[in-house]
Amino acid sequence: MDGKSLNITEEKLSKLKEVIPEAFSENKIDWEKLKAALGEDVEFKNERYVLNWAGKSDAFKVLQSPTTATLVPDKDESLNFDTTENVFIEGENLEVLKVLQKSYFGKIKMIYIDPPYNTGNDNFIYPDKFSETKGEYLSRIGDKDETGYLTREGLFRKNSKDSGHYHSNWLSMMYPRLFLARNLLRDDGVIFVSIDDNEVHNLRLLMNEVFGEENFIANVVWEKKYTRANDAKWFSDNHDHILVFGREKENVIFNLQERTEEQLKAYSNPDRHPKGKWKATPLHAKSGSESSVGLFTFKNGVVWNPPKGTYRRFNDESMKRLDNNNEIWFGKDGKQVPQRKSFLSEVKEGVTPVTIWKYKDAGHNHEANEELKKLALAGIFTNPKPTQLIRLMIQLCTEKEADIILDFFSGSATTAHAVLDLNKEDGANRKSILVQLPEKCDEKSEAYKAGYKTIAEIGKERIRRVIKKIKKEQEGTLDLDGKAGDQDLGVKVFKLQDSNFKIWQTNIKTEEQLLEQLQKHLEPLDENAKIEDVLYELLLKSGVPLTAKIEPKEGFYLVNDTEIALILEKVDKKIVKTVIDVNPQKVITLDRLFKNNDQLKTNTALQMKDAGIEFKVV
Repeated sequence: MDGKSLNITEEKLSKLKEVIPEAFSENKIDWEKLKAALGEDVEFKNERYVLNWAGKSDAFKVLQSPTTATLVPDKDESLNFDTTENVFIEGENLEVLKVLQKSYFGKIKMIYIDPPYNTGNDNFIYPDKFSETKGEYLSRIGDKDETGYLTREGLFRKNSKDSGHYHSNWLSMMYPRLFLARNLLRDDGVIFVSIDDNEVHNLRLLMNEVFGEENFIANVVWEKKYTRANDAKWFSDNHDHILVFGREKENVIFNLQERTEEQLKAYSNPDRHPKGKWKATPLHAKSGSESSVGLFTFKNGVVWNPPKGTYRRFNDESMKRLDNNNEIWFGKDGKQVPQRKSFLSEVKEGVTPVTIWKYKDAGHNHEANEELKKLALAGIFTNPKPTQLIRLMIQLCTEKEADIILDFFSGSATTAHAVLDLNKEDGANRKSILVQLPEKCDEKSEAYKAGYKTIAEIGKERIRRVIKKIKKEQEGTLDLDGKAGDQDLGVKVFKLQDSNFKIWQTNIKTEEQLLEQLQKHLEPLDENAKIEDVLYELLLKSGVPLTAKIEPKEGFYLVNDTEIALILEKVDKKIVKTVIDVNPQKVITLDRLFKNNDQLKTNTALQMKDAGIEFKVV
């Protein structure tokens, strides 16, 4: 008993829902559906096949709203910062995805995400205050406590099933992120999204809309547990879904999976055939042509006719060749239905992937916890994914070249762990980009007790421990192929931050506010801005990746050999001449460095133009 009187309205709605459940949407009455259910002549507005939800148009606004944020390096939390091409970004993933658009548009080979499943207990960000200004929104997502960590207040909302917009809130959170993610995929890129039964139906429709129904590849069912829950009320929930879409499905080519030991056991060589191991396969098929019908007599006198409704797989000429080469099996006694010997040496090097992934092949939840235990991180993270699951995805759709794998709900950093382990195993050069919000750990959690204040801290520490473990394993081992020393064992850590440049406010209403803005922007660079932070912001906004090769020169920075030169500390004739002699494609500098010397600025621009160098002053 809760001590409250009977809520008559709720009681009536409950009874109506029992009788006409189709008239309800997200626990609220849909009046058009109710009228239709009662037989009234109803014409649905804008009747067409479409996924719609409360707040969809506002989700578009969030998607279309540009960001002025940037990413700043944190070398203290990085490993091999100057040489590694693996990246970990700490920040709210919607803003980070916007920041990455220019530098990584069409460059990502594979995306894997494990978003909130919307079980009714999730805390996640969704755009629920569309009346606020952009400044208010940025202020809200940037709320920090006294130690600088993002807080839950104003940032997270617990999406309870009692909410009137339970599904809508989740869709509004997912829509802009998936849209921006699609932009980052290569034409042959693939995205894998883990989800359970709570939202798989809505996610499929949402991804149809974002990626195009024609680019749907598979709904993989992953067996995530190896035991059943006998205390379950109805069914033991032993699976998750993984929706797979391509950027352009026709360009996607999946690698074959290696045969398992169980699959290899099917091949043997009982008759010591010179071609090696084989397995017996049928000589008939469900379809064929007129040339593959009728009886066939083998040289041992056996007469064979395909079963009714089927056809021979081979014509007479091919059947004779197989028979003459001892490639037909009649059983140990020589009297069984003839079958073809399919030789392991002649089949593909692997097998086509299937849509049911058993835990033996793709790992399970208990295994994921054991992996953390081996890194001395036991109990630190709830429901991590096993590396074996992510490895399987990576093996299916990436090559051994420097393909980039992105995970923007990175959690405990399983994806980075999987990439590092797989590269160690096959000598590949794949790169990972992980994005994780610095969500505060619950003070009662094992993670907090172990000293981890945020989820992002757990992810960064796991990556560092995996790298340390790999290095230790390589100590004292023979590098026979010379590849061990080439593995990228590092991570660049970046953090989402407001722009280093002062942002012009658009909500100016008075002359005084305008004058204040003009005065403020006489010096556009923030007084606390660091040169290195400015460098990375300018590179990002010029479309250069975070892993660009940066060489400090005398008076400037040279990026990717001669792609861009940045003059950020001082401008004089000597530096200008040195830069022109290097002959970069583009030069970027700060307007304040000219110190109102218009003659130097003009001459520099003319000299750059004469040298065929694009020149930009910010």
